Amino acid sequence: MKKIHLVIIIVLVLIADQALKVYIKTSMPLNTSHTVAGNWFQFYFVENPGMAYGWKFGGNFGKLALTVFRMGAVVFGTWYLGSIIKKGYSKGFIICAALIYAGALGNLIDSCFYGMIFDKGMLYDAAINNYTDYNGLAVFSKKGYSSFLHGNVVDMLYFPVIHGTFPKWLPGWGGDTFEFFRPIFNIADAAISTGVISILLFQKRFFGQHIKKKTYHTVETVSLSDDASQVS
Repeated sequence: MKKIHLVIIIVLVLIADQALKVYIKTSMPLNTSHTVAGNWFQFYFVENPGMAYGWKFGGNFGKLALTVFRMGAVVFGTWYLGSIIKKGYSKGFIICAALIYAGALGNLIDSCFYGMIFDKGMLYDAAINNYTDYNGLAVFSKKGYSSFLHGNVVDMLYFPVIHGTFPKWLPGWGGDTFEFFRPIFNIADAAISTGVISILLFQKRFFGQHIKKKTYHTVETVSLSDDASQVS
């Protein structure tokens, strides 16, 4: 697979991810929703100071640690993509790795720069050990709501497909309401999840092709060596 094809995939994911995030951030108030298709697909604007799908980790320090981790993952991913292309891994595996890389880079852009380029965003309040909401629409501004590495990730994709109630006989959750799919995420999260799940589902096909190819080249090399030795 050529590197230019990989670059195109990554750029397309980034453009789609960032375009939707900027649109949502500047056109919807925080914690509001907009129906896209029926009641099962909505844009629900939330800001995520933590990991994918709204998982948080350790307040302000935890957020900084996650951003630095994302930076390290992107640096490693840049090297790794080049490595698996050179080693001739299967096209499917390389595309999955590119999706994971593009997703990590997309969320890293939010974490690094959104606090610097938007005037409003959720801020950490040590007194309550949590992040506080804000009112009104965010706009681009030279004076951002936070500093480098302290921006929040914008999430908006919400699929509340199924609503129901657990049966009363169920221990712990009996009588409670449930919703599927509850997490709110973005295109970058979806790219990461798609890449990871595809690798898990098709790992035998992806890595089996690479092992066969590697074995074939090894056998071919040994065969040529034997022929050469016989001639000499």
